[in-house]
Parts: sequence; structure tokens; C-alpha cells
Amino acid sequence: MKPQIRDAAVLAAGVVLGCSGWAFAQRAGDVLGPAVFDWNAMAATKTDSGEVRSIVRRPTATLRELEMHVTTLNPGLASHPPHKHPNEELVIIDEGTVETLSAGRWQRVGPGSIIFNASNALHALRNVGTAAARYHVVNWSTAATPANQDGK
Repeated sequence: MKPQIRDAAVLAAGVVLGCSGWAFAQRAGDVLGPAVFDWNAMAATKTDSGEVRSIVRRPTATLRELEMHVTTLNPGLASHPPHKHPNEELVIIDEGTVETLSAGRWQRVGPGSIIFNASNALHALRNVGTAAARYHVVNWSTAATPANQDGK
């Protein structure tokens, strides 16, 4: 069977529509693809307890949502009261000395330490040092992540 001009036109239209859909999805911010986040390009927003640099909050090919930010916490302050949420998260300490509430007890950690906050586990973090503490937060949710009480 010989290919027809109609076949080539259908193929070309499919390629154009497929590429257009992919480009639109990337523009609309639906799925995060390969990315580099330059520290020098991140805007710092002042907070009552220090500052935060929001990096990204988007779905990826395998995650319903990936959220990353960097918090600088002033000495003697807590980021927030103890709380829990359905998504899991990693907290990577970059600078300073903090105490984290994990598995029901407070633990002191410093630079290079990594905290894993499990789904719906009570957790908190406070700066117990004399200088600002800086930490990177990476949290995610998947189809397996339980819903919040409000259904989200």
C-alpha cells in the first residue's frame, strides 16, 4: 500500500498538535521538566521569623506536587508551632543549630543534617543557635498521599 498525501497531512497535523500541546503544558506550568534554580536569582521575602526563598511548587512527571523553598530563621525563633500535614518532606540544614520535633522528642542538629518529616507526623523546628539558621525544604505529594481534612 502506497502512502498517500492525505496520510502525510494527517501525520504532520498530529505532530504539530502534539508539539503544540506539549509547549502549552510547559508554558502553563503543568509539569516541571529539567530545571536549574540559581541561588542568586532567588528573591528573598522577609517574614516575621526571618526570610523565605520560594523555589518551585508544581507537579512533575511522577509527583502530584513538588514544593521547594529555603528558609532563614532568626536566632531564638520557631518557623511555626508544631503541626502535621499529609505530604512528606525533607529538611536539609545548611547553616546554624536547630532543634526539631521528630517522633515525639526534640533533637538538636546542625549543618549537613537531614530531617525527614513523615506523612501526618507532628513536627516543628526552632533555631536554638546564636546566628541565623538556614535550611532547604523539599516536600512532595503523590497519588498515595492522604487527603487533608478539607479534602485537598
